[in-house]
Amino acid sequence: MLLSLAQWLQGLYPEQFGFLRVFQYLTFRAVLAAMTALLIGLAFGPWVIRRLTELKIGQPIREYGVQSHLAKRGTPTMGGALILIGIGVSTLLWSDWSNRFVWIVMVVTFGFGAIGWIDDWRKVVLKDPEGMRSREKFFWQSLIGIVAAIYLAFAVSENSNLRVIELFLNWVQSGFSNDLPPKADLMVPFFKTISYPLGVFGFMTLTYFVIVGASNAVNLTDGLDGLAIMPVVLVASALGIFAYVTGNVVHSKYLLFPYIPGSGELMIFCAAIAGAGLAFLWFNAHPAQVFMGDVGALSLGGALGTVAVITRQEILLGVMGGIFVAEALSVMLQVSYFKYTKKKYGEGRRILKMAPLHHHFEKSGWNETQVVIRFWIITMLLCLIGLASLKLR
Repeated sequence: MLLSLAQWLQGLYPEQFGFLRVFQYLTFRAVLAAMTALLIGLAFGPWVIRRLTELKIGQPIREYGVQSHLAKRGTPTMGGALILIGIGVSTLLWSDWSNRFVWIVMVVTFGFGAIGWIDDWRKVVLKDPEGMRSREKFFWQSLIGIVAAIYLAFAVSENSNLRVIELFLNWVQSGFSNDLPPKADLMVPFFKTISYPLGVFGFMTLTYFVIVGASNAVNLTDGLDGLAIMPVVLVASALGIFAYVTGNVVHSKYLLFPYIPGSGELMIFCAAIAGAGLAFLWFNAHPAQVFMGDVGALSLGGALGTVAVITRQEILLGVMGGIFVAEALSVMLQVSYFKYTKKKYGEGRRILKMAPLHHHFEKSGWNETQVVIRFWIITMLLCLIGLASLKLR
C-alpha cells in the first residue's frame, strides 16, 4: 500500500517527493516490514494475552506426557493470532499489491491459520479433546494445498493472473499435456546443472506435499517454549534471501538460479514472518506467557512451504528445516512401529521414549531449555548450509 502511495506522490510532485524512490528497494521495505511486524507484536502482545486469559483459552496438557509440563496447564494458547496480525498488517503495508505471489502466500497462510483457529477453538473453548477431526482437518488442508498447487504450477512462469488463467485453460483443453518451462524443474542444491523436469502433475503433487507437509511438521514441532518459532524465523529469513536472488535477473543469472519475476517481493513477506516471530518469542520464551497453538503453527508451516515452492527451493526447505523434518519423521516412525508390533506381537512397542522427538530428549534427561536451545543451534547450522548453496554450486 505504501509503495503505491509513494509512486503516486512521485508522479504528482516529482521534485518534492523524489526521496520516496527509496521505496522501490526491496531491502529497504523488507527491513521496515520486519520492524513493523516486530513493533505490532510487542505492542499488542500484552493485550492479546490478557484477552486470551479473560476468555479462559488455556492450553490443555496431557496427563501421560512429560510431568514437568503439567505446570503449564492453563497458559493462554491461540497466540498465533498475534503472529498473523503482524504478518498481515506488515505485508499489506510494505508489499506490492499487484504481485501475484504475495496474495497466494497470504491465502495459504491465513487459510491454514483459519483451520488451526477452528481446531484450537473446539479444543479449548468447546472442550472437545479431539478438536477438528483428522479427516476434516486433512480435507481443508488438502483443498488449500491443491488450489495453491494448481495456481503456482502456472504462476511460476508468468507475470499476470490473466496469463495464469489462460495457461491453465490451455492445459485443460490440450488434454493435460502441456509441459512447464525449465524454471519449474526440481532443483538439486549444490549442483550447477542438475534439475529434474516435473511436468504439470509432478509440480502440483510436489507443491501439495511440500505445503501440507511443512504445515503439519511445524505443528508437530510446537511442543516446548520457543521451540518452533525460532526455527521458523531462521528458515523464513533464509528463504527471504533466496526470494531476493530468484527475483533479481542479475543475481539469479550470476548465481545460476532460475529467474522468477516477482518472487523478490516475497522477501517482504519473509521479513514480516521474522519480525512477527521475534515479537512472539518475547512472550513465548521459557516460561511461556502464551502458546501459538495450531492457528500459528499450521499457518507458519504452510507459509514456509509456499515460499519454498515459489523460489524453487523445496529440497533446501527440507535441509534448513531439518528439525521440522526430524520431528515429523519421529512421529511417523513411532506410530508405524507401534502399530506393526502390536499387530505382530500383540503388544505395541516404541522406538523412542516418547514422540515427537523433543519429548524423547526430555525423557532422556535433557531439560526443556537445553532441548530448545540445542534445536535452535542445529537450525542455525542447517540454515548456514542452505545459504552456502547460493555460491557453492
